[in-house]
Amino acid sequence: MRILARDVAARINEKGSETIEMSGWIHRIRDMGGITFIVLRDRSGIAQLIFDEKFPFPAGSGLGLESVISVKGIPALNPKAPGGAELKVQSINVLSQAAADLPFQVNGDLSKTGLEAILDNRLLSLRNPKILSIFRVQAAIAGAFASYMRANDFTEIKTSKLVAGGTEGGTNLFMVQYFDRELYLAQSPQFYKEAMVASGLERVFEIAPVYRAEKHDTPRHVNEYVSLDVEMAFIENELDLIELERGFLAHVFAELDKNNKKDLEAWGATVPSPESVAKAPIIKYEDAIKLANTEAAGSKKSTGKIFDITPEAERLLCEWAERENGAALVFVNEYPRRYRPFYSYPIGEGNSAGSMTFDCLFRGLEITSGGRRHHELSAFLDALPRFGMKPQDQEGYVKLLKYGCPPHGGFAIGLERLTQKILGLSSVKEASLFPRDRKRVDP
Repeated sequence: MRILARDVAARINEKGSETIEMSGWIHRIRDMGGITFIVLRDRSGIAQLIFDEKFPFPAGSGLGLESVISVKGIPALNPKAPGGAELKVQSINVLSQAAADLPFQVNGDLSKTGLEAILDNRLLSLRNPKILSIFRVQAAIAGAFASYMRANDFTEIKTSKLVAGGTEGGTNLFMVQYFDRELYLAQSPQFYKEAMVASGLERVFEIAPVYRAEKHDTPRHVNEYVSLDVEMAFIENELDLIELERGFLAHVFAELDKNNKKDLEAWGATVPSPESVAKAPIIKYEDAIKLANTEAAGSKKSTGKIFDITPEAERLLCEWAERENGAALVFVNEYPRRYRPFYSYPIGEGNSAGSMTFDCLFRGLEITSGGRRHHELSAFLDALPRFGMKPQDQEGYVKLLKYGCPPHGGFAIGLERLTQKILGLSSVKEASLFPRDRKRVDP
């Protein structure tokens, strides 16, 4: 039976050690004359193998870094070895020999390697233990999101990513040739979430990719990303949604602190405490602008007066929240209606109307946008002209609301952005397995 690297020491007991089998990638080779040490890497970590005179490493075989091998041997205690134990090899089976001309230093420190080089060699850079830890953290975030939603009586759904038009007004869409007609890649599951709330499920969530044809090339944007989407019925306003997100964030941070300590340590990362998440402030949009300007006045990094929740405002608000409450986490709500999608529930009338919407800012970046939606057909139809739309532009919503829909709302979290900010990555592209931007579509 194959033993993982993390379990080698556990195979040593008072009765002595029995022969065990290990398999993995050759991570490092150290030739010490009569003895050769191999660092073997598998999904659990690394382990040290010893080849001595009795069973020498197959010199001259061309067997090098990243080759995949299976070995059998006797485990022995060694406090200097990873995990406090090593394997004295008795036999080796080469499963796949790697070419010698590796274009990328898999076992090295990549802190001084440029992001483009890392992404150009993505198939190999993903083997680097530190880089791979990003996606263990990301998997844990998605798992914690799903478990928290299920525990709160949400049902998981899977919606189509081929749509006839845009949920948010038809902009920033990728066109797809679909037999004899043109469709688009979904920029959001918004309409389908609302349809499932109206179906009677009431509470739904989805983990799936979304697509934005935005011509950005920044550390905070990719054109394909994974969205953690939520929608729930019978809410009063956006505050109900904010409290749901507080609970989720506290849960995911606690799960990472409990189960992914080594992955966090690899990046020198920490997560906010549940207490600091509970104290994260909720600030109305207009007040947030005033606060950002107050913070900017005392900051050497300020670029001038702030008129909107810009990236600079996001940074300043999060710095303030961390100083005041212990976590760089803040919720901004009641955005002007004109800045929010057409389906957002208004507060007041006219050009000065607000909306029951919010954003969540974490460590200087917006990671969430959400709010309450229209649920009455008459109000929805009145809102469309304000956004330059006609009822025939949103026939699906008209049908949905025509036959009864409860008060509802939801939000979406960018999985890559949340991963980026938890680990302190310089670019969201680092948190995408195979990022898609304006120039990168391979691998």
